Amino acid sequence: MHTPDLHGVPAVSIRNAHRRFGDVTVLAGVGFDVAVGRCCAVVGANGAGKSTLLRCVVGADRLDDGAIEIDGTSVDETSPAFRRNVAAVFGEVPTFAHLTAHEHLQLVATGHEVPDPFEAATQVLADVGLLPVADQLPVTLSSGQRHRLALASAFVRPRRLLVLDEPEQHLDEAGRTWLASALIDEKHSGGTVLIVSHDGVLVDTVADQVVEADSW
Repeated sequence: MHTPDLHGVPAVSIRNAHRRFGDVTVLAGVGFDVAVGRCCAVVGANGAGKSTLLRCVVGADRLDDGAIEIDGTSVDETSPAFRRNVAAVFGEVPTFAHLTAHEHLQLVATGHEVPDPFEAATQVLADVGLLPVADQLPVTLSSGQRHRLALASAFVRPRRLLVLDEPEQHLDEAGRTWLASALIDEKHSGGTVLIVSHDGVLVDTVADQVVEADSW
């Protein structure tokens, strides 16, 4: 799934990141690295710029000043290689109205050249506890189930960097236990994880480093 790093280049490198919205500065000189195979949790109060930073990391937003590199290369959401290597979940993911949960995941897996999309979709649905609703349309699922489907959309595809914004939302205790285990497995297989989380137990369990947004 993951290609090991052979040169010591950080999986994520953020340097002097600034982001402003009008007169409001949400990021001011933020900088840190995340090593390959590690999990970094960004924590802090709402409105501190945590989600904005993650959106800049995946190319959904842009810094006003500073730089972000993934595996030594500047963020470029138009690059096929970048899109192939970075999987992200920000809330719910777009789905096709006429596709079931299983079909949606098959399509994601096929688009990323997973060898057996049907089996991959079946396995990840089982992992997130959605196998009983595999043949339902996403619109019929509860908010918690749709969140699990969003997570499944990231886990069903190859990736080197996994970026998750409050992945614990809408998950019950069993779901949070699964999530922690999945993120630990992600690291063990050589993947890198960058998360924003308000769940102290999850952060304590999976994070190798913690960045305090309140100190930005």
